[in-house]
Amino acid sequence: MKRKICVVTGTRAEYGLLYWIIKGIHGDADLRLQLIVTGTHLSQEFGLTVKEIEKDKFPIAERVEMLLSSDTEIAIAISMGLGMVGFAKAYESTKPDIILVLGDRFEMLAAVSAAVPFRIPVAHIHGGETTEGSMDEYFRHAITKMSYFHFPAIREYADRIIQMGEDSSRVFCCGAPGLDNIYKIKLMSKRGLFDDLKLPLDRKGIGMVTYHPDTLKKDSIEEQITILLRTLKDFVDIYWVFTMPNADTGGRSVKEKVEKFVRDNPERGKAFASLGRMKYLSLMKYANVMVGNSSSGIAETPSFELPVVNIGDRQKGRVRTQNIIDVYKWKPKMIANAIKTAISSDFRLSIKGIKNPYGDGDSSKKIVSLLKKLPLDKTLSKKFYDVSL
Repeated sequence: MKRKICVVTGTRAEYGLLYWIIKGIHGDADLRLQLIVTGTHLSQEFGLTVKEIEKDKFPIAERVEMLLSSDTEIAIAISMGLGMVGFAKAYESTKPDIILVLGDRFEMLAAVSAAVPFRIPVAHIHGGETTEGSMDEYFRHAITKMSYFHFPAIREYADRIIQMGEDSSRVFCCGAPGLDNIYKIKLMSKRGLFDDLKLPLDRKGIGMVTYHPDTLKKDSIEEQITILLRTLKDFVDIYWVFTMPNADTGGRSVKEKVEKFVRDNPERGKAFASLGRMKYLSLMKYANVMVGNSSSGIAETPSFELPVVNIGDRQKGRVRTQNIIDVYKWKPKMIANAIKTAISSDFRLSIKGIKNPYGDGDSSKKIVSLLKKLPLDKTLSKKFYDVSL
């Protein structure tokens, strides 16, 4: 009998990270893929990215509608409740042998919480990381404690999971599966990409921008995005390509301000709800700098030797390489100086040859192999693993 692997995906970015795992499960004769699609994938406002999944011809077992048309605190909390109801119904229908989730978002917390009463083992990718400026910090560690198997990206994160009381025999350091895209996908040519996205070829530089709200600092979100946009506008030789934030508290305000920026300054930049993994990575290859606070700026850019100006606390605590310039205070002059450093030829030369600590393109294969052979203990008994101090 085929082992039923339920994979939950809720955002465009997360699906890109999971793609080769999903493909590996779907193509394995001993496994049966049960794909549950939820969150912004099912939202027109966020690009209805379920269409990307359909285009990739992966069968969708269930669609769990959980997002309200609001990004307030109460809306997010209610969405989590709706998600638990939807996932409970989905698990009752699909009866998976194991559930695979990635990351730290509230959609995944709902998915994992609903799995507990069913006694379905959960395998969690990217646990053990820290993001001090986001409520995702809470969600991630809660997901870790409700999960049975753990696939952290690097040894430091694996050690942290064990420090949280998880048995080391169920912790497998596999690398970051999102990096597999860099090694497996044939990226677009610069001319083809720029023609497709209608980007100017006559600028001195292209900058990628993704700003996600620092969700633990609600009152600062509008001030932060205003400072960021004002600072970016001063770099007249750079054309800014924005990717929109996820469905976080305060995300709509960010989206509106970015849209106004590109509407008022069409010669200065363009915004996209979703680029898709091929275009996003291709743009990373040809860009001169990335600015904002996206996790991809930490984990993926080292593979392209792309300079990154990481602003604020959202990614604080994650392991990073020399291509990252951190600006922890939202001060226009500090951000501007960091961008000037990042786009300088001296800085670009200084990061040439850096190694990406998050993997080398075989993470998905490792994870699929583990999903095939891991023993599934239906009792899910977990003894707290005490680390000797």
